Amino acid sequence: MPIPSRLRAATLTAATATALTLYALLAGCGGGSREDGDLTGQKLGWKDCPAPSEAEGGGAAPSPLPDGDEWQCATMKAPRDWNDPKGDTIDLALIRAEASGEADRRIGSLVFNFGGPGGSGVTTLPAFGQDYAKLRTRYDLVSFDPRGVGRSAPVECLDDKQLDTYFQQDATPDDAAERTELADNTEEFNAACEKHSKNILPHVRTTDAARDMDLMRQVLGDDKLHYFGISYGTELGGVYAHLFPRKVGRAVFDAVVDPTQTPEQGSLAQAKGFQLALDNFAEDCVSKVDACPVGDSAQDVKDRIARLLDDLDRKPIPGVFPRELTQTAATGGIAQALYSKDFWEYLTDGLDQAYDGDGRVLMVLSDALNGRNQNGEYSNITAANTAISCADAKPRYDPAYVERKLPEFRDASALFGDYLAWSMLSCTDWPIAGAADHPDVSAPGAPPILVIGNTGDPATPYEGAGKMVDALGKGVGVELTYKGQGHGAYDSKNACVQNAVHDYLLDGKAPAAKTVCS
Repeated sequence: MPIPSRLRAATLTAATATALTLYALLAGCGGGSREDGDLTGQKLGWKDCPAPSEAEGGGAAPSPLPDGDEWQCATMKAPRDWNDPKGDTIDLALIRAEASGEADRRIGSLVFNFGGPGGSGVTTLPAFGQDYAKLRTRYDLVSFDPRGVGRSAPVECLDDKQLDTYFQQDATPDDAAERTELADNTEEFNAACEKHSKNILPHVRTTDAARDMDLMRQVLGDDKLHYFGISYGTELGGVYAHLFPRKVGRAVFDAVVDPTQTPEQGSLAQAKGFQLALDNFAEDCVSKVDACPVGDSAQDVKDRIARLLDDLDRKPIPGVFPRELTQTAATGGIAQALYSKDFWEYLTDGLDQAYDGDGRVLMVLSDALNGRNQNGEYSNITAANTAISCADAKPRYDPAYVERKLPEFRDASALFGDYLAWSMLSCTDWPIAGAADHPDVSAPGAPPILVIGNTGDPATPYEGAGKMVDALGKGVGVELTYKGQGHGAYDSKNACVQNAVHDYLLDGKAPAAKTVCS
């Protein structure tokens, strides 16, 4: 299964952390009918957090914060169908860390969405909550599993065994038989989603999640929504600002989705973005003092990767037993490693080992992309990603259309072009009609929103930040550029970026428009 055409994963996820733990070893809540017609008056029963569910990625309950404070979890009820707000409800899973500073300095809650769509905020926030310690001095840090995700009425499609088979398929078909098999597998996946999740599929659009966030704002007791959106979280934040411009507080959009693109345009942009990241990885590898173990020059690095993928298409190599590393799994593993410069060393080791016939590291990285932990259990990120993306996006593409577009995608990236072009089939025959060609994020009347673009971002290319600023409307988006690598800017720990975010979120001082950090 390729990267879904609208995948906007967070820079790191709990699944990735689990995967890298495994790499180190290799190297040495339900809904119901409403009792109270006004859900804004519900009280949240905060308590110690349970261990994550399988749909959230599994693992242990979150460890205490560095200062010893415990993470707290709660469940919020929301209408299953926002067009019938007094009908049945669903439960949304929330997590928080209460503000660490003086009570009279507390601003309110800062709500995070880390991307996907389909990423669990309940597992991601505590995994990296220490990175937001400065923000916690004046905010309660809050995140959630959006509807359809994790413990929030999760979309269910294939089981773990079926997903192992699904992700072993050839997702870059070379002939008519392989194209038919890919289309059949996509149809089977989508039919399983309808069979197991038909009651929630019509209600997982980004507009539904935005309405959930406004209910959350009220239940948390905040007059305004203070928000930190990363990757797809920027799209969710933009849709919220469009629906509730007067309720926007201080908001940061980091690793920005281009809200003007169709799924096809988004996939093509990702092909260019991942190719740029691959170019940068290759240049970085050969620039080091020690010899680059995967190539003598940047072009040689890329040529050897291309030959590896061609070889894997003909004959996979051993991966994580009993599975083999296929061409598709290797491509996914490479893509996962390009999300962050911190992963480049793993990519180098994984390629070096794969050239010697050992595909374990690349498969671990591929598993992280697909939400599979070392116990063979999958989170529901792929199911949720597909359901949310297909409910949002109106276009539906067929194999003949993809074939016509292949030359353009291959021009964008010899390595990732086919991979991302064929991913456009993911919504073919989806049982729910898509809402629009692209989201509406126009937000006249909203206060300034800090919009941060990273020039080396593979998954949400830099140009999307400027497009978001334009789409938000005059006087709303304040653009900041980070000249760096990886998916996102704040978590790069660049002092210029972090100071700008802190000044804005903590003191309300937005940077000058077009500020550049490097």
